[in-house]
Amino acid sequence: MTSRQRVCAALRHEGTDRPPIDFGGMRSTGIMAMAYNRLKAHLSLEEETLVYDVVQQLAQPSDAVLDLFRVDVVDLGRGFLARPEDWHDWTLPDGSRGKAPFYFRPESDHHGGWQTIAWDGTVFGRMPAGANHLSQCHWPLRHITSPGQIGDIGEHAKQVTWMALPSPPRHLDLMTEEGLSKLRETTRRFSKSTDRAIMAAFGGNFLEGGQFLCGMARFLEMLAAEPNLAEAVMDHLLEVYMSVLPRFLSAVGPYVQVIQVGDDLGTQAALQISPDMYRRLIKPRHRIIYSYIREHFDGFLFLHSCGSIRQLLPDLIEVGVQIVNPVQTSAAGMDPAELKREFGRDLCFWGGGCETQTLLRLGTPEQVAAQVRERLRIFSPGGGYVFNQVHNVLSDVPPENMVAMFQAAAGRA
Repeated sequence: MTSRQRVCAALRHEGTDRPPIDFGGMRSTGIMAMAYNRLKAHLSLEEETLVYDVVQQLAQPSDAVLDLFRVDVVDLGRGFLARPEDWHDWTLPDGSRGKAPFYFRPESDHHGGWQTIAWDGTVFGRMPAGANHLSQCHWPLRHITSPGQIGDIGEHAKQVTWMALPSPPRHLDLMTEEGLSKLRETTRRFSKSTDRAIMAAFGGNFLEGGQFLCGMARFLEMLAAEPNLAEAVMDHLLEVYMSVLPRFLSAVGPYVQVIQVGDDLGTQAALQISPDMYRRLIKPRHRIIYSYIREHFDGFLFLHSCGSIRQLLPDLIEVGVQIVNPVQTSAAGMDPAELKREFGRDLCFWGGGCETQTLLRLGTPEQVAAQVRERLRIFSPGGGYVFNQVHNVLSDVPPENMVAMFQAAAGRA
């Protein structure tokens, strides 16, 4: 089987020659650049480290690493920023070297860190000295008190909603024919250049989108105490998404196998909001986005949603979700065997293959391999599984553990 055939068969709940493997197919299944530099040194690889996600400081795994770990999925974003001039030198927080995209041009905060600044001088992202990633520090709708104020934000909203908008690529304006044409042609060429399955990230966040615009605490407060205002914010997001989605699908739909959306609904211990609040305020908007994708795309719909989301899985299935990730099995109610038994006929699980919070960081290579084999025994029967660790590989993960994880996933250990 080719990688693309293997992934599609697994997502159809069919048998495969081995479980498909993902490493960096989207922005929550990859590796922090500092850990990637140590992995490269461990593997004696001499190549540039491309920091393609500057917020999380994630590296784009090279073709050599994908081949070594038998990876079957790639992010559509790999087809863009392919020229050396698309990147510039960047120093990672640990002092090691990397390359950042041309459009990421942070300024010094004069205290050893970095900050990103909007066109009018507003600082909207900070990476203080000693931090490992960029953090949002400006929420343009944080102080609104009425729906009429939403439209007054303009360029500020654009600076932060990029986190929730289509990622491949973030610097293209899909509302212009030039941007749409470049997206379509680059996607077509990239599809012909690889036999791996391709995932295209759309976003479509509502809970997260409101939190990007208003701040987490303020948006949760709105949902509980000012639902009309929260709905106005989410309707603003829905309007933005639906203005882009048809064009996005028309360009990438014929050439990719998976469309990825996201909305982090859970925490480690519980849902962020009650099931009733989800069903009243967010589910109807999810249904609009997800139904449109399912009706106008022949591939698979992938939802990234962290944390304890088991209570909402029946709702997510109802609105069209086919794949869930990261399958955060350390969160409350997310027991792997129970998830597979209860939802394995209706959902594909993408992740859950190794605990990144604990074992992958702190265990031995032998312990890591044992957990991977156990998770494959649970998730793989009957198809419907793509192997990946739970979320991104963190900066302090030993390279020996990464190698052990992927060797076990590929049946080599």
